[in-house]
Amino acid sequence: MAEGGTIELDKVLLLADGENITVGKPVVDGARVLATARENGRGKKIIVFKFKAKTRYRRKNGHRQSFTRLSIDKILPPGAEAPKPARKTRRKKKEESTDGA
Repeated sequence: MAEGGTIELDKVLLLADGENITVGKPVVDGARVLATARENGRGKKIIVFKFKAKTRYRRKNGHRQSFTRLSIDKILPPGAEAPKPARKTRRKKKEESTDGA
């Protein structure tokens, strides 16, 4: 996912709004979460080392997991409509006035 892109997560397990708590079985039907991708990257390297005693078997391998960091924008309960994204408007060109002089 590109940085700055929006994503909608529809598998919500629990909703809490003050005193009102809704627990899904297994998910809350109709609930959604709107998020924005903030960063793409790779995690710390881990070392995978396989070893068998007495057989001269050793394998060393490294692994880095890719990740996308999300920023939660809005949590929508069931039946709520998602807000429409703001439209970019073009600036109107100023009319050039001719005085005829």
